[in-house]
Amino acid sequence: MDENLLIFDSHAHYTDSAFDTDREALLEKLPQEGVMHCIVCGTQLADSAAAAALAERYPSLLSAAVGVHPECPAPPDGYSEQLRKMAAHPCVRAIGEIGLDYHYEGYDKAVQQRILREQLALAQALSLPVILHCREATGDMLTILREFAPLSGVMHCFSGSVETAREVLQMGLYLGFNGVITFKNARKPLEVIRFAPTDRLLLETDCPYLAPVPFRGRRCDSTMIAETAAVMAREKGISRAEICRITAQNAIRLFRCEKVCADPAEIISAGIPES
Repeated sequence: MDENLLIFDSHAHYTDSAFDTDREALLEKLPQEGVMHCIVCGTQLADSAAAAALAERYPSLLSAAVGVHPECPAPPDGYSEQLRKMAAHPCVRAIGEIGLDYHYEGYDKAVQQRILREQLALAQALSLPVILHCREATGDMLTILREFAPLSGVMHCFSGSVETAREVLQMGLYLGFNGVITFKNARKPLEVIRFAPTDRLLLETDCPYLAPVPFRGRRCDSTMIAETAAVMAREKGISRAEICRITAQNAIRLFRCEKVCADPAEIISAGIPES
C-alpha cells in the first residue's frame, strides 16, 4: 500500500470454502498489509464453531462471532444452548451473523423472526454485541429491534435510507459498510455515510463476497478495505488513513478488542474528530 493504514475488518468469513486452498498463507500476510484485526462471523452452528477455532489459532488477528444466519436452514432444537456454550470461548466477541432475509423464497418469515428474537435475547443475556443482516425486511427488522432496544451491535452491509439509519443509530447500533459503496449505483449508502456520525461507522468486507471496485469479480479479502475506506473518507471529507483509524477505534470499542488487537494504543489514544 502507498500509505500506512490501520485496518479493522468488522465482518469477514474466513471459514468459507473460498479460502480452503490458501487460508493460512493469506491470514499470515494480512498484518503486513495493515490489517490489525478481523471479526470472523458464523452463519450456522458448525461454521460458528469453526470461526471460534480459527480465531483461537490467530488470537491477535482474529476474533469470532457465533450465530445462525437467516439464509441457513432452521437450526435444531437446543441450538441456543449450543451457541451459549460457544460464546463462552474467549475469542468470541459477538452473536452473529443473525437477522432477516426475505430475498429468496423457501425461508419461513415467521421462523426467521423467531430465531432472530431468540438470538437477540441470548446476546443481551450474555452482554455481547450483535452483528445484524437485513435484506428486503426493513419493516419487520425495525419492529423486532425496537423490542430489544437499546442495543449493542452493528447493522452489517447497511443499505437502508437515512430515515432508517437515524432510527438504528438511536437504538445504539453502529453502521457497517463494505465494497458495495464503491459500486456505481451506491447512492443511498453514500447519503447515509454523509449523515451518520463518524464515531458510529465501521468498515467491513463480507469477504470472500462483495469485492470493491476495482476488484469486482475477484475473491475479496481484508486488504481490499483500502478501496472502501477511500470512498468513505471522500464522503466524510477526511483522509483514508484517518477513516481507517477512526473505524478501527470504533470496532475495538464495540467488540471490546482492546486486549487482543495488535498494538491498538495509537488508535485508542488519538481520539475521534468532530463528525
